[in-house]
Amino acid sequence: MSHVLLTIIQQQEQVNPIMSFLPFIIIMVVIYFLMMRPQMKKQKEKQKMLQELKKGDNIITRGGIHGKVVGFTDENKTVVVKVDDNVKINMDKAAIELVIPIGKKTEKSDNVEKKK
Repeated sequence: MSHVLLTIIQQQEQVNPIMSFLPFIIIMVVIYFLMMRPQMKKQKEKQKMLQELKKGDNIITRGGIHGKVVGFTDENKTVVVKVDDNVKINMDKAAIELVIPIGKKTEKSDNVEKKK
């Protein structure tokens, strides 16, 4: 009787090692789909936006500077941005946060026109 009980206990202790890692694996999959994948997708979209940047596009930088692209230097790594009459700034492409294509208006400018 005790021998049968002992074999049952031994069988219960021989749990598949994969089953012990299953919660960890599930957590990693959830982290990938909820955090890493959306971040990589957002990064790819930003890279595509910067590659499609062209003269005349209105931009907003990370620092909040609004301007218009007037040229490129350093093999398209640096952008020349016109921020006011006779005021141009050279900035790295990575500093651009948002591109507003030619002819499009921002929500801010639409709200200003509605108030008039």
